[in-house]
Amino acid sequence: MTRSITLPSPAKLNLFLHIVGQRPDGYHELQTLFQLLDYGDEITLSLTPAQPGVRLENSLPGVSDEDNLIIRAAKAIANKTPDELPGVSIRIHKRLPMGGGLGGGSSNAATTLLGLNHLWGLKLGLDELAEIGLSLGADVPVFVRGHAAFGEGIGEKLTPAFPPEDWFVVLKPACNINTGKIFSAKGLTRDTARITIAPAFEGDASRYRNDCEDVVLKLYPEVKQSMDWLTQFGPARLTGTGACIFGRFPTESAARIIWESKPSGITGFVAKGVNVSPLHQKLTELE
Repeated sequence: MTRSITLPSPAKLNLFLHIVGQRPDGYHELQTLFQLLDYGDEITLSLTPAQPGVRLENSLPGVSDEDNLIIRAAKAIANKTPDELPGVSIRIHKRLPMGGGLGGGSSNAATTLLGLNHLWGLKLGLDELAEIGLSLGADVPVFVRGHAAFGEGIGEKLTPAFPPEDWFVVLKPACNINTGKIFSAKGLTRDTARITIAPAFEGDASRYRNDCEDVVLKLYPEVKQSMDWLTQFGPARLTGTGACIFGRFPTESAARIIWESKPSGITGFVAKGVNVSPLHQKLTELE
């Protein structure tokens, strides 16, 4: 039995994000195009037969272990079997900024689900794992399924998509955005016309937008400054509700030239868009 594995926990971008309605329960109906990146966190899962239970070796600043999606994911998958399971110790190497719209917490949950499914030999299918993931958050299923996707509903209704695997400059302005504040803003567009699924497959996101962008740019000047700078080099867009913004480039060298000229005080990274998750690639290698 494998005793320890280290797995990637990749970021995602919303290549576009349209809000097409609002449900009676207050949740917003979305249409979005998710693309994964070859960059993210890493999670190490180690079995500890002599120590039962689930432990997080390093807590995240401002997040209690009980609220951490990693712990919640581990407990949720453990509840799927009546068998006594070996204990597990989990360590996260955090590279993705928290609250950036990159799906870091959701990705961490998905990596934990798939990693423990492998380590514990539970043999749960992706459909069941995605269902567990949805109970943890609307973005978790896309990471569980591990493929770029056209998302509908609250983001959980997924159809595999194949946008171009270009390079991205991702910038994280020096602010944290309150998602609830954005979705409750009076100026937020909530009635964008629905699109057919075909344009998402064509990979041409240039005609589309992020409906949260106007509100975020008005409320957070740091995001607007970064957006204005990056837009000099081509179209730039907010991912999720931000605060991260991204620009697309055809080659790594083109992206790195822009990255190296970024203003001081702005963090971020350069990454390649991928349609198959690095997590799934790694798990395939372990089989």
